[in-house]
Amino acid sequence: MKGIATILSLVCLISMGLVQAQETPKPSKTEDRNPDKFKQMYDLLATPNMYRTASGAPGPEYYQQQADYKIDVELDDKNQKLYGVETITYTNNAKEALDYLWIQLDQNEKARNSKSPLVESNKTDLSIPAQSFSRRYLEEDFDGGFKIEYVKDSEGKPMTYTINQTMMRLEIPKFLKHGDKISISIKWWYNINNYLLDGGRSGYEHFDKDGNNLYIIAQFYPRMAVYNDVEGWQNQQFWGSGEFALPFGNFEVNITVPADHIMEATGTLLNRSEVFTPAQLARYAEAEKSFDKPVIVVTQAEVMFKEKSFSVAKRTWKFKAENVRDFGIATSRKFIYDAMAVKLGSKNVMAISVYPKEGNPLWEQYSTRVVAHTLKSYSNHTFDFPYPKAVSVHAQDQGMEYPMICWNWGRPDQDGKYTDRVKNGMISVITHEVGHNFFPMIVNSDERQWTWMDEGLNSFCEYMALIEWDPNFPADRGPAKAIVPYMSGDQKGLEPIMTNSESIRQFGNNAYGKPAAALNILRETVMGKELFDYGFRTYANRWKFKHPTPEDFFRTMEDATAFDLDWYWRGWFYTTDYNDIGIKEVKRYYVSNEPSAESKEASSRRRRRNSDPGPLVYMITEGSSDFKPEMNKPFDSKEVKTLDDYLQAHFTKEERAKLTSPKYFYQVTFNKPGGLVMPLIVEISFEDGTKENYQFPAQIWRMNDQEVSRIFATQKVISKIVIDSKLETADIDITNNTWPKTEEKSKFD
Repeated sequence: MKGIATILSLVCLISMGLVQAQETPKPSKTEDRNPDKFKQMYDLLATPNMYRTASGAPGPEYYQQQADYKIDVELDDKNQKLYGVETITYTNNAKEALDYLWIQLDQNEKARNSKSPLVESNKTDLSIPAQSFSRRYLEEDFDGGFKIEYVKDSEGKPMTYTINQTMMRLEIPKFLKHGDKISISIKWWYNINNYLLDGGRSGYEHFDKDGNNLYIIAQFYPRMAVYNDVEGWQNQQFWGSGEFALPFGNFEVNITVPADHIMEATGTLLNRSEVFTPAQLARYAEAEKSFDKPVIVVTQAEVMFKEKSFSVAKRTWKFKAENVRDFGIATSRKFIYDAMAVKLGSKNVMAISVYPKEGNPLWEQYSTRVVAHTLKSYSNHTFDFPYPKAVSVHAQDQGMEYPMICWNWGRPDQDGKYTDRVKNGMISVITHEVGHNFFPMIVNSDERQWTWMDEGLNSFCEYMALIEWDPNFPADRGPAKAIVPYMSGDQKGLEPIMTNSESIRQFGNNAYGKPAAALNILRETVMGKELFDYGFRTYANRWKFKHPTPEDFFRTMEDATAFDLDWYWRGWFYTTDYNDIGIKEVKRYYVSNEPSAESKEASSRRRRRNSDPGPLVYMITEGSSDFKPEMNKPFDSKEVKTLDDYLQAHFTKEERAKLTSPKYFYQVTFNKPGGLVMPLIVEISFEDGTKENYQFPAQIWRMNDQEVSRIFATQKVISKIVIDSKLETADIDITNNTWPKTEEKSKFD
């Protein structure tokens, strides 16, 4: 009511002509009503509560649901189909009761009636391969998606369900109260996609030369959706880009495949003696004791013999995994298998690779060694890897992760030759996908919502691991300079990091590259490694085997380090602002007993503030009307009477001997055309070839976001000033970073 009364009063005053009516200014899209770059983020972050505290830690009421699975699947290699039946035991740990359940059916993204292709804009391709033209315009669409045969309760009675694209709502007979469990049985099958033709994060690759298939199987079973304190059910549709949000649970999975297949999957293999030959068992036992190099368990010669057999017999592989959020399978008669042990804390972990002969010699030489290195590097920066193994699977044109197993590209040509680009690309993708075990398989963020929380954090850790592997590794994500082309691009094509996965246009730059660069700059330049590493490790340990949100990460990093980073999160994660800092002007000053016109005015203001400021020292700008040629010499305090009198009166001879004695005085004015506030890094070079480096915190811009000035009192004549000489801050325009500019000569020369 008060607001209405105020408006009515203004209307009356305007009508009487006592107040001039003015049009309310309309801020531009990028204008902020509060331009303070350092304001706190209360307007952006969720309010802390008993589930998630203001410190960024899980609160006393934090909970998460449990979903346990018993699954039996069989692969039909001849027809590329997968048949399965599962029992899900779901435990409600929320205080509130649930009246229905949501189950993810991600394979439905490949169904003929899928809406995913309909949300994409497409245009005529004026030059298209014949195979692509045929598949796009002539052939019938792939018949993917789950074929659900039944959904039953624990007593075998049919249950009512509704399928909405990639989500299935399951009606339950009564409310599932806190602490209650429910068991559900589902039987299904689906056609496995050839991912090289039909796309997808899993499927099979067919080898025309020998007629074999290589299967990488994921999202192969109906999976429970996440229910949490943040948004209830996370039942956003799977459109293809935003990945997955899943609860933790225990898995018992039996996988039946042709008897001549070699397999790896999430979890511990329970019947190794039934599926490996005695020779392979002996080699595996050797690998468990080999910490310096991989041991080949299934040899290339054995594989090449089996590639011709196409066994019609079947064999079941049995796996058990505890406290994982998902399950992945890789199987083929083409798999070579090698392994080695990795010491992590008090336990040994197996690093394993499976790959067809087409991956050699590259994979035999590098893959498992890279797996082992990645586990060591990530464990050092977060927590010791808790699972018993990590597996790298070679699959052409793939890069995808699941607990304890991932698929990776990087294939030599038919003659076994490869370039450094292929080798380094393979090392990068293995490091990245194995690293996903930590983010988000253990630190279990919501990929469907916030891609950067798994891809960005993981890309940052990947960069550290690659540099530890080889200090000169050509990493393309992480270094500040690598993100400059993206951040300097057309703002119309950019969106903030804090954008839902399905709305990101430049996926690699936005969700991988920019957050990786932001974290690297935060570690290397803004905070320093020691503080950053403590905060990052705290976040990882607080939220391992839990479901963190962006707020939990932001708050933990500040809470654990006493570093106010709201300005950093706001600029880097919530805007598309870029960094651009330049040198606007450099002035040199000389000390004098006599005031200049400017200094007279300044001294008058000073005297008005303080009736007796004492003896004054005057600074004369070189090149001004008050500058005299005889001033052009190094400063000597003895030649400035007011200063010399002061020093004589207030310091002993011994104390005066300890005083510094600068000879030159420079005022440097820095401007900031870019929107980001960043630390000001200054390198000063002197005539004798020496250098001095300064770093001013980002808070130097708090009072003036446009320009700031700093005085440098030096012993030597400055010959050059450079901002961010090591390219640490992703400055998009370095042409304004140097004084004097290369085409100019210093006016002080």
